[in-house]
Amino acid sequence: MVSPKQLLSVIESTLLGRTPPTAAQRIELIHAIRHSLPSLKALLSYPPPKPSDRAQVQSKEVRLPDAAPLSLDDHDVQIALKLSEDLHLNEIDCVRLLVSANQEWGFLGREPLEIFRLSAGLWYTERRDLLTSLYMLFRAVVLDQGLDADLVADIQSYLEDLITSGLRQRLILLIKELRREEPTGSGGPNSDSHILDSRGALVERKAVITRERLILGHCLVLSMLVERASSKDVKDIFFALKESAGEYSGALESSKHQITFSLLFSLVIAFISDALSTTADKASVLSNDASFRREFNEIVMVAGNDPVVEGFVDCVRLAWVVHLILVQDGNDVGEIAASPLSTDTKSVFSCLEVIFANNSFQFWLDMILHSAAYQNEDEDVVFMYNAYLHKLMTCFLSHPLGRDKVKETKEKAMAMLSPYRTASHNQIIEGSGHPQETYEIGRQPFVSVLEFVSEIYQKEPQLLSGNDVIWTFVKFSGEDHTNFQTLVAFLKMLSTLARNPEGASKVFELLQGKTFRSIGWSTLFEGLSMYEDKFKQSVQSPGALLPEFQEGDARALVAYLNVLQQVVENGSPIERKNWFPDIEPLFKLLSYENVPPYLKGALRNAIATFVHVSPIMKDTIWRYLEQYDLPVVVGPHAGNTGYAMDTQVYDMRFELNEIEARREKYPSTISFINLLNTLIAEERDASDRGRRFIGIFRFVYDHVFGPFPQRAYADPCEKWQLVVACLKHFQMMLSKYDVGEEDIDAVTDQSQITILGQSSPIHHMQLPVIEVMKDFMSGKTLFRNLMGIILQGVNFLITERTNQIYGQLLESAVLLSLEIIILVMEKDSVVSDFWRPLYQPLDVVLSQDHNQIVVLLEYVRYDFQPQIQLCSVKILSILSSRMVGLSQLLLKSNSAIGLIEDYAACLELRSEECQIIEDSSVDPGVLIMQLLIDNINRPAPNITHLLLKFDVDSPVERTLLQPKFHYSCLKVILDILDKLLKPDVNALLHEFGFQLLYELCVDPLTSAPIMDLLSTKKYHFFVKHLNSVGIAPLPKRTCSQALRISSLHQRAWLMKLLAVELHSAEIADPNHREACQNILSELFGQRNTEYGVDHDASFFITQNETGSISKSKVLELLEIIQFESPDITLKCSQFVSNLKYSSMAEDILTSPTTMGKGVYYHSERGDRLIDLVSFRDKLWQKWNLNNSELNSFGSEIELNAIRDAIQQLLRWGWKYNKNLEEQAAQLHMLTSWSQIVEISASQKISSLENRSDILFQLLDASLNFSGSPDCSLRMAQMLTQVGLTCMAKLRDERFALPSDLTSETITCLHIIMTKQLSNGACQSILFKLILAVLRRESSETLRRRQYALLLSYFQYCRHVLDSDVRTTILEFLSVDEQDNGDLDLEKMDKDQAELAHANFTILRKEEQPILNLVIKDATQGSESVKTMSLYVIDALICVDHEKFFLSQLQSRGFLRSCFLNMSNFSYQDGGFSLDSMHRLCTLEAEFSLLLRICHKYGKSGSQILFSMGSLHHIASCKALHLPMKGSFRRHDTRVEKNSADLDKQQMVVAPILRLLFSLTSLVETSELFEVKNKVVREIVEFIKGHQLLFDQVLQEDISDADELTMELVNHVVGILTKVWPYEESDDYGFVQRLFGMMRSLWSRDPDVFTSIGSARSEIQQKADVSISRLCFSLSSYIYFLVTKKSLRLQIFDHASTATQQPTLASLVFFLGSLATVLDRAAEEKYLLLNKIKDINELSRQEVDEIITMYVSHGYASSSENIQKRRYMAMVGMCKIVGHRSRLIMLLLLLAQNLMNIILAHFNDSNSLKALSDAKEELHSLCGRLIPVLERLELVNEDKTGHNLKVFHRLARSLKEMSIQKLAN
Repeated sequence: MVSPKQLLSVIESTLLGRTPPTAAQRIELIHAIRHSLPSLKALLSYPPPKPSDRAQVQSKEVRLPDAAPLSLDDHDVQIALKLSEDLHLNEIDCVRLLVSANQEWGFLGREPLEIFRLSAGLWYTERRDLLTSLYMLFRAVVLDQGLDADLVADIQSYLEDLITSGLRQRLILLIKELRREEPTGSGGPNSDSHILDSRGALVERKAVITRERLILGHCLVLSMLVERASSKDVKDIFFALKESAGEYSGALESSKHQITFSLLFSLVIAFISDALSTTADKASVLSNDASFRREFNEIVMVAGNDPVVEGFVDCVRLAWVVHLILVQDGNDVGEIAASPLSTDTKSVFSCLEVIFANNSFQFWLDMILHSAAYQNEDEDVVFMYNAYLHKLMTCFLSHPLGRDKVKETKEKAMAMLSPYRTASHNQIIEGSGHPQETYEIGRQPFVSVLEFVSEIYQKEPQLLSGNDVIWTFVKFSGEDHTNFQTLVAFLKMLSTLARNPEGASKVFELLQGKTFRSIGWSTLFEGLSMYEDKFKQSVQSPGALLPEFQEGDARALVAYLNVLQQVVENGSPIERKNWFPDIEPLFKLLSYENVPPYLKGALRNAIATFVHVSPIMKDTIWRYLEQYDLPVVVGPHAGNTGYAMDTQVYDMRFELNEIEARREKYPSTISFINLLNTLIAEERDASDRGRRFIGIFRFVYDHVFGPFPQRAYADPCEKWQLVVACLKHFQMMLSKYDVGEEDIDAVTDQSQITILGQSSPIHHMQLPVIEVMKDFMSGKTLFRNLMGIILQGVNFLITERTNQIYGQLLESAVLLSLEIIILVMEKDSVVSDFWRPLYQPLDVVLSQDHNQIVVLLEYVRYDFQPQIQLCSVKILSILSSRMVGLSQLLLKSNSAIGLIEDYAACLELRSEECQIIEDSSVDPGVLIMQLLIDNINRPAPNITHLLLKFDVDSPVERTLLQPKFHYSCLKVILDILDKLLKPDVNALLHEFGFQLLYELCVDPLTSAPIMDLLSTKKYHFFVKHLNSVGIAPLPKRTCSQALRISSLHQRAWLMKLLAVELHSAEIADPNHREACQNILSELFGQRNTEYGVDHDASFFITQNETGSISKSKVLELLEIIQFESPDITLKCSQFVSNLKYSSMAEDILTSPTTMGKGVYYHSERGDRLIDLVSFRDKLWQKWNLNNSELNSFGSEIELNAIRDAIQQLLRWGWKYNKNLEEQAAQLHMLTSWSQIVEISASQKISSLENRSDILFQLLDASLNFSGSPDCSLRMAQMLTQVGLTCMAKLRDERFALPSDLTSETITCLHIIMTKQLSNGACQSILFKLILAVLRRESSETLRRRQYALLLSYFQYCRHVLDSDVRTTILEFLSVDEQDNGDLDLEKMDKDQAELAHANFTILRKEEQPILNLVIKDATQGSESVKTMSLYVIDALICVDHEKFFLSQLQSRGFLRSCFLNMSNFSYQDGGFSLDSMHRLCTLEAEFSLLLRICHKYGKSGSQILFSMGSLHHIASCKALHLPMKGSFRRHDTRVEKNSADLDKQQMVVAPILRLLFSLTSLVETSELFEVKNKVVREIVEFIKGHQLLFDQVLQEDISDADELTMELVNHVVGILTKVWPYEESDDYGFVQRLFGMMRSLWSRDPDVFTSIGSARSEIQQKADVSISRLCFSLSSYIYFLVTKKSLRLQIFDHASTATQQPTLASLVFFLGSLATVLDRAAEEKYLLLNKIKDINELSRQEVDEIITMYVSHGYASSSENIQKRRYMAMVGMCKIVGHRSRLIMLLLLLAQNLMNIILAHFNDSNSLKALSDAKEELHSLCGRLIPVLERLELVNEDKTGHNLKVFHRLARSLKEMSIQKLAN
């Protein structure tokens, strides 16, 4: 069973969509209709109460169908029984209703009465949905909605079956039953009279029932056109009509009148359609039933006592007569006349007599067609009514009987009515000659027939097309008029027939020609001229009175003028220019007092239509007005100084106040203001800012609008016509003219104006726009009167609009009032600060009475006119931006709840629309969304908090949102986004809905409540829309580009929402945790293993049953935006062939005056677009300026050319805007995609399996798209950034514990078996990355990122294992694994070599373009791109084979250019500016490249650099002379100056020293005796040239030096120890400093190695290695001096010698320290290795202790499981073991050097002799040495991991010699 709500939704989406329904929609619709047939057949028929069901409910346990038993409490039972009694429903159904209402609204915390009303409201909503569904099905069949014929036929067949099965009888019965005061109707005496509707608003039950009856009536009318009515149907409808007509007079609601009309027109349509039936499938029913005709004729001819009922019966009689005439249309008229005894003939004649005797046509006019109910009925329904009235009258007038009867009435009318009646001057003034009185006397059927025909075609002039019957009737009725009443009626009919171009042309020709003897245009103009001559003669005769104006003539002239107005207004723009060349006669009577005001009104109305004929005509009208019309208010026109003619004797003020006010009718004033408004609206010259209209404005302001509330009005319509005209004038003044800085001084002292002179007040009047602003900003007359209109309230407006004929005028007045308020608010901020305190901003004036603000905002409830809703929303938007306490104001006024519901209802109503609103600026839904978004960041509580139902009485951030409990915008928005109905119509609502939720999620106050709400299981918001929105197919650009743009933005905001949830969600909350897990699972198609939760999902790339590959959603999202961006570079010259016009457009678009405003505007999304209206206006303006020499508006040919050109330019502008919007949307979606990918990859991906595969696929997809020609530059930048993130995470993944462990044991295999990508995948990355780098469109910013990605890739390929975990350690630890075949380090090395070779091969294939690009960037780019390019070349050198890239660099002269850059390095600002730092970075990169050449190619590389004069260029580099402050030790990096010094050390000094140290490798190739070789000489010269640098480094205290300082010291010492031995003199003191460093280091205790026996941090481990390297360099230097330079050391220091050289005793002491350190390091390494092997046996406490000691706190989280913590502990220990191994190796070499030095002394004969001279010292030395050597002999190979045979042999040899020396 399909619910009514579902049925309605399906029908709306299928039948009311903008595009034809798809096959799936059609099937769904037919399926829904078929399943709803039982409900439609038994329409609004529900099971009644049953005693057994009542007893079951009272037992408090109810079993609903297909549900478990349901327990009820006392309140539930009470409410269910109350529902059953009030609605006459079955008790079980009432319980079901309660359950449904609870699901919809939530009953927790609600009162029983509220629950009852909500449940009743839900039931009535279901009824309404069912009725609306039926009504829409009828409309789809009857009305032409452009649907497929087959679909319409299918629906029609179902409807025909329903009608056949009794639906029509059910409709008639319901219309009658529902009006009765009983539970099944409008409610019994004890029933609750109110319910709560679907919006939570309290409504009257009777109003709901009345609306249902009206829908039923409309369904009844439409059913007549689906299936012919039976005789029973007609009789039942007729009796129902009489019953309904009985309450017609007493009913005030229009809806009840409309119900009566539906019954009446059901009969009209039944009679006419049955009689006209010509198709076989729709055969006549009534026409063939003679007994029915007799029976119904008797019924319809029964006379009644109620005149209203009798009037409706007369209307039925008219339709019945036409039916009978049509039935007998086949018989000859003569036969009918000759057969008086025929029943049907008698019926026709008797009915006609009654109809014309009662003047049924006048009843049609007065009670039906002119009623407010008819005027306010649905447009389609009224069209259908008028169409059948058209058929009725066409059939009636085309039949001889009808024509004869009309002819008879015409003759009678001509004979009875008096031809003329004089309206004297006194009657006109006093009102005794009220024209309407004369018009009402003797109203005859012929006049009513003419007016009836006029009324039919007034709204539907298209029915006249091809209607020869009516035009024949026109010719017949236009002949031989003997009185003005029939003439006026005839001319009124002509004015109606002229309401379309075809009719206007025909009417003009009728009156232009000789069709009628006495009726024509000549009659009009002759009459005007005749009276003008009479009045002129009278004025020229002294003492003569003005002649009286005949009322008949006045009425006839008014009727003529109305025809003239319609002919000109609706005529063809080309033809009408030639119709009335001379319009001066229309002006000549305007100034005469005796001319009736209504005639003046008609004259001005006719004149107003000529304004639009041509610009020439407009200027002519201005001239004639100044010449003829009343003088007091019309100031001189621009270029004219003359005022009015001297013949004018009185002015408009006199006519208004003395003539019209007495008559209480104001046609002259209304027409006067309307005419001037029309003229002013057409003025294009705004240079004088309305100064020439000051007089007009003052008249309207002071004399018309000011006192309008105090005036009396005979006709309320005229009151509101007058108000609308005035308001249009004020609105025009505000909209046409701006307030600027020149108006700041507009506030003047009024007393000075009075003193200056009172004779010419206009001279001192200010501009109209300023006067209006001052009035509103001070709360004067205009403001008070306008607010008086508005303060009547929205409820009053709704009532008047639906029940009064002037309702539409009142609606227009309210709309104009709201628009004026908005215009004032938009302008008052310009001058408010300067006009204070006399004038205040309008919001301040409004806030003086809070009720004014409340009423303004409540107009959002008015849904008859969307413009009023728009104005109310705009006013709230402006007020919310100005008034901080607006929310509190609304709360205090007790209007907040209603306002919240009104805005929600407006938004919901907009979401249910079926037609697209092209202009988003007039879309109420979009405006409300923008209002909510704009107010989010304003001080709390703000309007957004209020309308979304946040708790504004307490801190907003503590709100617990309950959208189902409260009807608010939040509930509506969530429903809209949940259903996503009508995506083409509601695209912007969906888009801004997602944006609003995103903005709420990132706002500090609202983020917690809204994210908590969205993460609940009730909504599943985050994941649900990935399928419904995220990966849905993107609409085609050719079909709907606007929908395509919005769809992209929707996905963008959705992904931003997901990113916010992933980034900011509180994982401790189970809802957020599950939401994040589901998001990741949906995005990446993975099983989420974090927090012990396993989500079933496919692999990242899965294979479905058919074998095809399905991608994860994150890749599908990227594929959506992989299309070529639309072209926004298309020039307008390509759209316009004429260069003159295209250049004119270019000038406008690029002019500095229009770049900021005017031609351009920013859309609601922030896109800078062309304002097409402004663009068009400026094109016309510029063209007129350039062609001012042409006559007025240029020649016709030139005019047509510019029109065509402007149309083409506007098409180009539209296309440009759409393309720009689409490009921005594409970029927006990619930005959001990159955000969610980067957040997922960097923060959340660790919870997924196959992470490396995921990252590779993301990287691969990003590179694919970034290298595509469809990818724009900005998109490529973002994609490259995503690639960088993925590459970095891939590098991290290699050293992370696998998440798919099947056991709890951790082994070294988990370190070795990393998630390294396959070689093929790596090669694919490199290949695609190169293609992306070489893309056609590029920029330095993009290439910087691409170069960074390339470097990251090379780093990934080089480091399969953690660089701090040595391979030897893994080999040692993995003996068991190797036995099992699980580990093959050799294979890993082989794969690594193959990958490196493959990388080189790929690069070599593309070497030409890649090197061209990189070298160009490195030499010609900005400093930042130079730096990155140099590092890329560095990476290329790393993968180089056979010196290929090196030779390329040499052949291109690149290396030489690098040296030249070093030599030419300069700085002007001391090196402290950003530019200098960039140049230093480039310099550092160049040094890094040279150093890489040295390391890569060894001594050959160094030789190449040396041969190119590298030392000379380095020495001349000015960077070495940058000021260095203080020492080289690390300063606090938070201090910028010290940080800069550190950067210079790291960027300049360290690279130079590294390169210099590399070049010292060439020293080892020289012969020992060639001490003056070139290499040594140049290095020594460099040292001498930079002595200060070397001295500064050597003076550093290494006891607390940082890593960089230690590196510098090591390099300096290494360089000096390599080359300084060749220097013969030590004038620079370097030797003594080296000796001093030796003495300092070698005399220390073992704690010089700080990490031994202390805290074992990784930094300290590295420091130990640095100290060991330094000591080894120093020992090598001493060894060289001892062995090559014959240096001999003393045994002990002597006071007599002041040498800095170390002694043998210090060497022995240091050797002892080394033995201690070596022993400790080996023991620590051994213990760590054992711990690593036993890692799975350690307790969590022991593991935590290891992590605390060896692992950085940034990488260890206490929340990790034991597996991960063991893995981290094992990796940390492996790194420490690696450092220990390096330290042990250095210590062994150092000890070996020291032992060799001592051994050299013992073996040298000269040294031996010197030693023997100091025998005691020698013995003492040997005594100290032997224990040390014994300890060194005990060093264990197993613990150190090194082969110690040579080491032990050396120790033993030295030990033996020491023993011998000691023995001697």
